[in-house]
Amino acid sequence: MQGQTRAAFLGSFDNRLLHWGIQVGYTQSKFDLRFSENDTLRQTIQGVTSYYSPGFHINVIGDLRLNDNLNLRLLPGITLISRDMAYSWSEAYTSTHWKYDLRRTVESVYGEIPIELKFRAKRYTNFRPYLTAGASWGFDFASLRKNKNNNDESIIRLNAIDLRYTAGVGFDFFLRYVKFAIELKMAFGLIDLKVMDDDYYTQSTNSLLSRTFMLSFTFEGGL
Repeated sequence: MQGQTRAAFLGSFDNRLLHWGIQVGYTQSKFDLRFSENDTLRQTIQGVTSYYSPGFHINVIGDLRLNDNLNLRLLPGITLISRDMAYSWSEAYTSTHWKYDLRRTVESVYGEIPIELKFRAKRYTNFRPYLTAGASWGFDFASLRKNKNNNDESIIRLNAIDLRYTAGVGFDFFLRYVKFAIELKMAFGLIDLKVMDDDYYTQSTNSLLSRTFMLSFTFEGGL
């Protein structure tokens, strides 16, 4: 035990009431969608699939210690998201229409305000696992919800506001001068992002919910 105590870095770091940090990470995002139940439209589009696409996020961390095992965290930041949509068209439609897309990419730039609870296990020397749970409100600065469509060059418009709940797991590593963490997290959208339109790309789905996987690296220090 004495050897472990002498080897431990930042021994009193987790006892601080408030500290700050920064988080950067890689994201994979897609839509959780419901294919249209309209029989007439299904004769034109026979299927729609959303695939995970890469993105990036950066957040500032404000961490408030509630007790030995529980922290409240505010993580305002920016998230760049890209989501792919693949369409399966009927032969009858493709034989009479020259302009149609098999795949489309929908991009968003979210300003987000996530708030989370961090549940920490006991520390073992310079290692401490944890779980997170929370919610995130976001505004899409790249939203095209007010743009108009014109058939052959239609766009997929999304609502600007999104609300998501999050769950994750991470591992804190106490280094000599900074606490470093690796975190895996999933975010599940609660708001239908679809803006109703009269083009096939929009009508092919009944709803569009966001799904995002995040691999993050966190650096926290104490001033």
